[in-house]
Amino acid sequence: MPPSAQRPRLGRPARWAQAALAAGACCVQLDAFALNPALPVVRDELHGSAAATPWIVSGYLLAAGSLMPVAGRLGDLHGRRRMLTLGTALFGVAAVLCALAPSLPLLVAARVLQGAGGALLMPAGLALLTHASPPGHGRRATGRALGLAGLATVCGPFIGGVLARSVSWRAIFWLTVPLALAAALCARRAAESADPQARRRFDTAGAAAATGALVCLVRWLEHPAAWGWAMGAAALGALFVRAERRFPAPLVDLALFRNRPYVALTAGGALANSATVALLYVVPWVLQRDQGWSERDAGVAFLAPAVALAVGGPAAGRVRPAAAVPVMAGCLALAAATLGWAAYGTGAPALVMASTAAAVALGVAGGLALTGTQAVVRRERAGEASGVTKAALTATAGIWLAATGAGTGGATGAGGTGSVTGAGTGSGARPALALPAAACLAAAAVLVLTLLVSRVRKRLRRRAGLGRLVHRSD
Repeated sequence: MPPSAQRPRLGRPARWAQAALAAGACCVQLDAFALNPALPVVRDELHGSAAATPWIVSGYLLAAGSLMPVAGRLGDLHGRRRMLTLGTALFGVAAVLCALAPSLPLLVAARVLQGAGGALLMPAGLALLTHASPPGHGRRATGRALGLAGLATVCGPFIGGVLARSVSWRAIFWLTVPLALAAALCARRAAESADPQARRRFDTAGAAAATGALVCLVRWLEHPAAWGWAMGAAALGALFVRAERRFPAPLVDLALFRNRPYVALTAGGALANSATVALLYVVPWVLQRDQGWSERDAGVAFLAPAVALAVGGPAAGRVRPAAAVPVMAGCLALAAATLGWAAYGTGAPALVMASTAAAVALGVAGGLALTGTQAVVRRERAGEASGVTKAALTATAGIWLAATGAGTGGATGAGGTGSVTGAGTGSGARPALALPAAACLAAAAVLVLTLLVSRVRKRLRRRAGLGRLVHRSD
C-alpha cells in the first residue's frame, strides 16, 4: 500500500483539535511549573501565612482532580469542543483574576476557579482529538500535541524564576492568557463531537459523590491524623459505586475498571506522574542546597531532564496499543533504577545524568497513560476515560505534594529556594526520590506479573480449546 494509504494525514478539523489541545495543555503546564519558583515571592508580597500558602497549589490540584471525571463525561454528553472552549475561557479568566488578586485568600479562590477550567480543558481536548483523528492514529496525534505542550515543562521553571524576580509574579498569569485565547480560537475551528448514544440525563448523584470522595481523600492525605476525612472518603466512595450501579446513564461506567489494559496504564501513569513531580521539584533544589549551585545554573542544568521529559509524549504516541502495557512496565523499571541512582549517587554530574535518564522513562510512561488509554476504550466514551485518567494523574501529584510539603513554596523548581520536607535532612535527594523509585519498581513488578499470568491463561485456554476439538473429532 502507498504510504498515504497506510498513514492517512490528519484533516483540517483534526489539526485544529491538535493545536487546541497543545495550546491548552501548554497553558496548564506553564502555569504549574512557572508558578512554583514564584511561591516565596507571592507569599512575601501578599503577606500570606505559611499555612495558607500551600493552598495556592493544593487548591488548584484539588479542584482539577476532583472535577475531571465530571468534566470528561460532560464532554461526551454535550460536546467536547464546547467543553474545551469553555475550559480554556474559564482558565484564561481565572488567570486574569489571579494576576489582579490583592490578597492571598482571593488568589487561592481564583486558583480554585482556574483548576475548574483545567478540569474541563484537558479531558475534553484529549477526547476531541481522539475522535477527530483517523481510527488508530489518535495516539500519534495526541503524542505530538503533548510534546508541544512539553515545551512549557522545559521552560516553565526558568521563566517563573526570572519573571518573579525581574518583573513580577503576576506576569506568570498574564503569560497564560494569550495561550488560553489561542486554545479557544483553535477549538472553535475543530469539528464538534459527542457520544451519539449517550442519554442526556446527567448523573448528579454520582458526580457529587465522586467529587466529595476525592476532596475528602486529598484532605485526609494532607492530615493523616484526621480520620474523619478518611471515613468521609470511604462513605462517599461507597455511595458513588451504588449510584453508578443504579443509574441508567452513569457518570463512569464501572465496566471501565474491568478493562485491564486501561487500568494498568492509568495506574502506571499515576505512579509515573508522582515520580515526575518528585523529580521536577527536588532535583533543582538539591543542586542549589547540597551542591551550592546558583539558581540560574540549576535552572540551566535542569533543562536536559526537562527536554528528555518533553519528548516522552511523541515517543509514547508511536507505541502500538498491544505493546503499551509491556512498554509501561519497562519504563517504570528504568525509572526505578535511575531514580535510585539519583537518590543514592554522589556529585552533581551523576544527579543530572540520572535525572535525565529517569525523565526519558517517566516522559514515555506519562505519555502512555494519556495516549494508550484512549486507544483501548470506545471512542464514544473517550471523554469519560480521559477524565478518570487525568483525575488519577492529578490526584497523585497532589498526594505527593501533600505528603512532602513541596507545595509550600519551599521545594521549588529552578529558581526556587527553601526546603522539601524530608529532603533536607542531611541526605539531599535520598528521602524524596527513594520512595518514588520504590513505588515505580513495585508497579513494574506487578505489571510484569500480570502480563505473565495473562499469557499463561491464554495458553491454557488454547490448549483447552484444542483438546475439545480433538475430542469432537474422535
